[in-house]
Amino acid sequence: MSHKVSISPEAEYDISEGYHWYEERSRGLGTDFLRAVDACLASIQRNPFAHPVVFKEIHRALLRRFPFGIFYAIARDTVTVLACFHAKRDPQQLQSRS
Repeated sequence: MSHKVSISPEAEYDISEGYHWYEERSRGLGTDFLRAVDACLASIQRNPFAHPVVFKEIHRALLRRFPFGIFYAIARDTVTVLACFHAKRDPQQLQSRS
């Protein structure tokens, strides 16, 4: 069964910031970042329980090629994406978003 994925406004902002940061470094790299985010979201949608819990009930799925993780919570058949953080950030910063 596929879960519905809902992206919070804060996570959308994180993704947009990541896109712009990479795009400023090298043209086209921001688009590659978005593709990696899309692939990771598809993986989460297919099997949200495949990724580890890193803080309370928040899971983290790592992007390929980029040092970012997508943090999300699962409630019944819906996955809510809370953030898209650089892997070195402390996941406890999600307290204000969950």
